[in-house]
Amino acid sequence: MSYYSISAILTSAQKVPSTFDLPIPNLGFLDDNPGGDIAANTPFPLPLYLAELLAVQQLDNKPLLTLDLPASLQPRVLNALKADAKSVDLRGLEVYFFEGASRILELLEEEEVGDVLSEAFKKRAAEIADHARNARGGTSSGEGGEFLRGLDEWERGLFRAAHDSSKAVRLWMGEVKGTK
Repeated sequence: MSYYSISAILTSAQKVPSTFDLPIPNLGFLDDNPGGDIAANTPFPLPLYLAELLAVQQLDNKPLLTLDLPASLQPRVLNALKADAKSVDLRGLEVYFFEGASRILELLEEEEVGDVLSEAFKKRAAEIADHARNARGGTSSGEGGEFLRGLDEWERGLFRAAHDSSKAVRLWMGEVKGTK
C-alpha cells in the first residue's frame, strides 16, 4: 500500500466481515454495549486496515480475529465471474474490488478465489483493451457503455491508460504518414 495513494486509503476504509475469536474487554461501545466487553465469536465488520492488523495478532497462541470473505467474494459472485466475467458489475459490489480482494487474499488461504479472480481479470482486461481501442473511447451507449460503468477503479485506470496509448499511437501514425 502506498502512503499517498488515495485508492489505497479508500480501499483500507472498506468494511470487512470478521469475527472476534476471543473476548475483548472494555470495547463493548463498538457493539452498542457501552462499558461492556465484546464477547468471543462475535461477528463484527471492521475497516480493512484494522482487520488486517488484528487478524495477524495472537494472544496465548489463539488468533484474536478471523477474517471472513466479504459479500463481494462469496460463491454467488465467484460463480458469476466463472460463467461470464464481463457481465459482472464489479463497481456495484465494491468500487475498489480488485484492490480490496488482493489485500484480503494476502491474509486468507483461498487459492480457488485467487484463481477465479485472476482469470476474471484477464478476461475483463481483454475486453477493456477492446473498448479502449474504439475510436470514440468505448463511451458509446449500449452494451459497451454498460460494461464500462461496471468497471472498478483499477480497471478504469487501466482503460484510461489503454485509451490514451491507443490515441497516442494513432496520432503518431498520422504524423509518420504525413512525413512521407
